[in-house]
Amino acid sequence: MRRYLLIGAGAAILLSSGCMVGPKYVKPTAPLAPGFKETTDWKEGDGWKIANPDDTQLRGNWWELYGDLKLNELEEQVDPSNQTLKIAEANFRQARTAIRFNRAAEAPTIGTSPSISSIRESANQPYFPASLANNGSGEFTLPFDLSYEIDLWGKVRRGVAAAREEAQASAGDLETARLSLHAEVAVDYFEVRSADAQEQLLNDTADAYSKALELTKNRFLGGAAPKSDVAQAQTQLDTARVLATDIKVQRAQYEHALAILIGKPPAAFSLPPSPLNIQPPRLPSVPVALPAQLLERRPDIAAAERRMAAANEQIGIAQAAYYPTLNLAAVAGLEGSSLLNWFNWPSRLWAVGPSMSETLFDGGRRRATTESARAGYDSAVANYRQTVLTSFQQIEDNLVVLRELSTESAQQHEATSSAEESLRLFQNRYAGGVDTYLQVVTSQTTALANERNDIDLMRRRLEANALLIKAVGGGWDVSSLPKL
Repeated sequence: MRRYLLIGAGAAILLSSGCMVGPKYVKPTAPLAPGFKETTDWKEGDGWKIANPDDTQLRGNWWELYGDLKLNELEEQVDPSNQTLKIAEANFRQARTAIRFNRAAEAPTIGTSPSISSIRESANQPYFPASLANNGSGEFTLPFDLSYEIDLWGKVRRGVAAAREEAQASAGDLETARLSLHAEVAVDYFEVRSADAQEQLLNDTADAYSKALELTKNRFLGGAAPKSDVAQAQTQLDTARVLATDIKVQRAQYEHALAILIGKPPAAFSLPPSPLNIQPPRLPSVPVALPAQLLERRPDIAAAERRMAAANEQIGIAQAAYYPTLNLAAVAGLEGSSLLNWFNWPSRLWAVGPSMSETLFDGGRRRATTESARAGYDSAVANYRQTVLTSFQQIEDNLVVLRELSTESAQQHEATSSAEESLRLFQNRYAGGVDTYLQVVTSQTTALANERNDIDLMRRRLEANALLIKAVGGGWDVSSLPKL
């Protein structure tokens, strides 16, 4: 028996290292350009820079580059509390267990089914001699069964590889979710601070308009101004108050969004007002690498590439179904007629031997499965290339936003200064009786629009900067994928 078991084990080891059918995975090419289009005309202060090979600016807690302590506090609450991130983490753990499940097929399955029974044969059975009938016999059985499918064509190995690659893709999904959530916190935080600045501006404007209204009323009572001036001043004041009330709605909605991102109900979270223009966050320079390097720095691209590899394994698994299956089965145990002789040496039993099976006709099922696997692979390739293209678009979009907003912001500062100076001049001329109040109203409207646009441009630059950090991967690298 020992000799046969050794022969069977040796054959199993030899055959388990057999060939693998199906295509070998080769990473498909992605549509690349030598550089980013919008990196031309770069100047210091745009909010990005050309990355050096050893640039380590984006590592770990990238949001700390803005130098805002409250933002840092909010970002630190995302990982332990955000429920969307917990879903992605649970999906990764679930995908990782699939590796162990598929790897179990590399080992034999051993089981046992002990039984005790009492049997009496009937003397009245057809073709059964009455002389063989008995008054009953006992059967005590303790078998151990072994079953092992020898991986001749690589189906099991490809299944393990596919599970491993899918788990790595799930790890990429987890990092993509983490990066997106941290970027969303930064964007919503800048929105809240921008709303605070807008509200403060509108409240100050309402106070100034209230004083202008008092001036027009006094001039009207003194006969120096028509009643239409009073109506115009009242309209300006009411409009400013409406805008100040409306901005509170936007601020509350972004505050609620922040609460959900850090895993709290909105009723349990409150963010104190902090106008963006009082102490604005720093605008860090984001290192932008070449397009080819970006493929290694985006977790969503890495996840799409790993799913391509997993889809390629499925083709090999489908093609292995065309070849015969070789199984090794063995049974050994004890069988006796009573408890007294159940465990005696003569009660031993064993059997061992291979068996081979092959499907001769299945109505095209295997062919359909193979074609489906190839279509799945083609879909994974297209998804990978589309993910790469989308990432390039996101970087180009935010690069051009940062570059143009840098110029626009400087222009806006000049326009705001001019509008404020114009307002002062027209107010003085109106107080001196030189101009009509219509000139004051027009200059008030122009000055307020420019002041609000100044704040909005500051917000847009910060948000584009955060989105660019997200677009370049936030300092993540493909080497961070688990080896599994």
